[in-house]
Amino acid sequence: MVKHIVLVSGPIGSGKTTLCRSLEERFGAVSVKTKDLIRELAKKIKPERGAMQRYGEILDRRTKGQWVRDALARRLTQWPDDAIVLIDAVRIEPQVEAIRQAFGPRVYHIHLHASDAVLARRYRERKPEIRELASYAQAQENKTERAVARLADIADVVINTERCTEDDVLVRAASHLGLYGREYLRLVDVLVGGQYGSEGKGHIVSYLAREYDLLMRVGGPNAGHKVYEEPEPYTFHHLPSGSRSCNAQLVIGPGAVLYVPTLLQEIGECGIDASRLAIDPQAMIISDDDREKEKPLVQDIGSTGQGVGAATARRIMQRLTDPARLARDDADLKPFIKDTRELLERAFCNRQRILLEGTQGTGLSLYHGHYPHVTSRDTTVAGCLAEAGISPSRVRKVVMVCRAFPIRVQSPDGDGKTSGFMSQEITLEEIAQRSGLEAGELRKIEVTSTTKRKRRIAEFDWALLRKAASLNAPTDIALTFADYLAAENRSARRFEQLTPETIRFIQEMERVAAAPVSLISTRFHSRSIIDRRAW
Repeated sequence: MVKHIVLVSGPIGSGKTTLCRSLEERFGAVSVKTKDLIRELAKKIKPERGAMQRYGEILDRRTKGQWVRDALARRLTQWPDDAIVLIDAVRIEPQVEAIRQAFGPRVYHIHLHASDAVLARRYRERKPEIRELASYAQAQENKTERAVARLADIADVVINTERCTEDDVLVRAASHLGLYGREYLRLVDVLVGGQYGSEGKGHIVSYLAREYDLLMRVGGPNAGHKVYEEPEPYTFHHLPSGSRSCNAQLVIGPGAVLYVPTLLQEIGECGIDASRLAIDPQAMIISDDDREKEKPLVQDIGSTGQGVGAATARRIMQRLTDPARLARDDADLKPFIKDTRELLERAFCNRQRILLEGTQGTGLSLYHGHYPHVTSRDTTVAGCLAEAGISPSRVRKVVMVCRAFPIRVQSPDGDGKTSGFMSQEITLEEIAQRSGLEAGELRKIEVTSTTKRKRRIAEFDWALLRKAASLNAPTDIALTFADYLAAENRSARRFEQLTPETIRFIQEMERVAAAPVSLISTRFHSRSIIDRRAW
């Protein structure tokens, strides 16, 4: 049996068909038009309002208004159990009561109305599907049509469409039907970096992605998220990092900043079609001029120079003189442009699980990092939610990813200081000596995903962990690069197989962050993650 049977009533011109069309487009509802039923039952009837009014009255007298119910019953088996079926439109009380008696609480009756003056104007302006009568007044000469207004007395909801837009009417009707959900369910899990980026977020997202119906990413191409694949790893700059490991819906949020050539290359390489990917029309486009303007920052503060900051500044400061190009303005992106807020609303209504992937790290936050060696956005959970257009009350889990040894990018001239503060910087050779890994292998690994520059590395920063935990309130910690603590960890498949020193390190992390370390990556491999989650 279908989920909802929605009866729509109201005078001619009150907006019944418009509402039904909106419900079809936004929520996948299906419409049964009583005028089509009349055409089926009276094969030779003329397509004109007067003739159809008269034949409908004949059917009502013959069946006591039950002909609409009978026609609906014959069709119900063709729709799935979650279908929303609209009856456009019921005209007399016996029609309504017959359907209610047959289908019970699934039936919901919406009545629309407006003043006679507005209805008369709409009647003159309408583009009819059938031959109309000369005027609204002439249509009202029909006894049944005059009595339609009385259906407001038995309707579940009555909406005056005179002072509402089409969207207003849709929102009110959908809210009464519970199509937006009756409560704000916590369906969103957020993953962020807890240090200075390059924490291995992509590897964790790729592992978790199969558990979600929708993957969403914010940020810009200045962050590269590398995932393990055979024969070669793949680096995502725009698409969610689970795009190739599952079939979930993919979303790029309104706060994202896009470099179109890179994005189109990823879409092609990953074989993503327009039905799977939604890009919000408000997402910002990076121009080549934006990238040119950031070149000095590459040298001065270790910026990746991808144009994200320049594009963001232009969006704010040059709204009138040089307004930003948005995703909706780019012809190449047109097939992917969708209102992501509506898409999220639908996902929430259907109780779908969503993974929001943040980029960069908390220590690079424009507001909470070591200014001026910061990025151009807030990289915390709150910042990511704002860019995505998701309320904090929707969040179920917050996963904060941390490396065993945090890194920052090396400046082009090798002067590490210009790319920003790190506590207790050490060398890869020292990590190799402690862990038992090869220094040459570490040097090969520690190259940035976006700019291919060498990385600086430091002792684990416990004060930064506490600060990041305070800002993000994680429910879970994901520890990556556990093999940097001890090479033996690469062979661990269970928590108890980690070295005693690593286990003590994890226990200390849990105390400082006040959250369990529930995911542990022991190496960059498909079987590298020890999963200790209870969810």
